[in-house]
Amino acid sequence: METFTYYPGCTLRTKAKDLDVYARSSAEALGIKLEEPADWQCCGGAYTTAKDEIATKLSAVRTLNAAKELGRPLVTVCSACHNVIKQTNYDITNDEDMAAKVNNYLGLAEPYSGETTVYHYLELLRDVIGFDELAKKVTNPLKGKKIAAYYGCLLLRPSKSMAMDDPENPTIMENFIKAIGAEPVIYAQRNECCGGYITLEDKSQAAKRSNAVMNSAKDQGADMVITACPLCLYNLKKNSDVDLPVYYFTELLAEALGLKEASNE
Repeated sequence: METFTYYPGCTLRTKAKDLDVYARSSAEALGIKLEEPADWQCCGGAYTTAKDEIATKLSAVRTLNAAKELGRPLVTVCSACHNVIKQTNYDITNDEDMAAKVNNYLGLAEPYSGETTVYHYLELLRDVIGFDELAKKVTNPLKGKKIAAYYGCLLLRPSKSMAMDDPENPTIMENFIKAIGAEPVIYAQRNECCGGYITLEDKSQAAKRSNAVMNSAKDQGADMVITACPLCLYNLKKNSDVDLPVYYFTELLAEALGLKEASNE
């Protein structure tokens, strides 16, 4: 069984523990062991683009360096955490001045220079396990289900540093949906913002954006929506009045692998 360093992030260790459990149990069923680095910290939740802002990036670098010292790739499951960690890794690799400042702050025995490979859990399924292999492991295919994938803002952008999929016409979540036996639904709002980051500041605008996403999916015949962002999951559930269920992708993965009831015990 191959071992990967695993960064669950704060939300999946507090308000959304079941989603973390689904991720771990599913990975194990697919031959992957996920191990958290010791004493990891919050990634910050948003990536600051200011060139002179170094302190907010240090926790991400500590996590990246922990994976480097273990000689393992790093896997994230939350799109917000993934965005912060992946952008930090990209900038450390491509900006010598930033790398020097970060390493001066941290005082590492060996400077960190972007050596760690970072995977989102969806990339782990696609690039390491393979969607064809995943499909072979499915014991409870979600046949007859029409599922709309919601990408949101953070999985695909900025495309140069995230390098996950085509930012305008992505396929990774649709191919995941096919692998678990369901039918993907393509709809206009799948890559647009749901308003999750402004839900406390302007709930009416957050509701407007989340309803636009959900109505777009429903109009194309979706039975449900899946997302890879806990904030998007919350916003689409709480601030939309469209009668359409929303799930985190790891929950449906565990269900397709026949693990959902066991994970809830």
